[in-house]
Amino acid sequence: MTPDTLKDLVRTVPDFPEPGIQFRDITTLVGNGPGLAATVNHLARMARDAGAEAIAGMEARGFIFGAAAAVELELPFIPVRKPGKLPVATIGVDYALEYGTDRLEIDPTSITDDQRVVIVDDLIATGGTAQAAVQLLRMAGGTVDDALFVIDLPDLGGARALHDAGVTVSALMQFEGD
Repeated sequence: MTPDTLKDLVRTVPDFPEPGIQFRDITTLVGNGPGLAATVNHLARMARDAGAEAIAGMEARGFIFGAAAAVELELPFIPVRKPGKLPVATIGVDYALEYGTDRLEIDPTSITDDQRVVIVDDLIATGGTAQAAVQLLRMAGGTVDDALFVIDLPDLGGARALHDAGVTVSALMQFEGD
C-alpha cells in the first residue's frame, strides 16, 4: 500500500478534543491489518535507510509503530516513558505543554554510547514531546539524527522545530491545517 492509500485509512474527527480541531485518528489505520503492516514496512525501511541501530518510541502510540519497526529490523526498542513507569533508575526531561509541563524518562542503560537511535511515533504536531525525547536520548549517549512519523501536521511547526535541533524528519503523510 502506498502512503496515499494509507492516508485514506486515517479517520478525521472534527471538533475533537475541542471545537475547530480536526483530530487525525490512527485507530482506523491500526485496525486495518494490511494498512498496519504496510505502515510498519514503510517505517522500517526508512529507519534502515537512516542507519538505525535502535528504535525509540514515545508512550503510547510510538510504542505501536516503533516496536513493530524494531521487530521487523531485529533491532532493540527503547521505550520513552511517562514518569514512574520504569522499575529502575531513570533519567528524565521535563518539557512544556500548552498548559503546564510533562516529563519523559528512559532507562539510561538501554542505550550504548553513540548508538544511532531513530525515533518513531504516530504523529508530529508542535514537536514538544519529540524534542524532549531527542534531548533525553542524547543525554543517555545516543546519536539521534532522524525521526520518523506516520503523520506530520506541518502547520503546527513540529517538524521545523526538530529540524532546528539537527534532526531530519520524515513522515508517511501530511495533513494541512490543525
